[in-house]
Amino acid sequence: MDAFTAGLLQRIRTTESDLTRARESGDDFLVEVEEAELDDLRRLAADHGVEVGV
Repeated sequence: MDAFTAGLLQRIRTTESDLTRARESGDDFLVEVEEAELDDLRRLAADHGVEVGV
């Protein structure tokens, strides 16, 4: 696995964790921010052929 792929997958995992915490805390604005970030990261992964577990 190259550095780009590893970094991207780590950012996705981190964002997923941040999203879970935002949901648990009831912070609707932060939920929207994290969902948008996750969508962007997943789109970037798809554009570069990086497999992301759903």
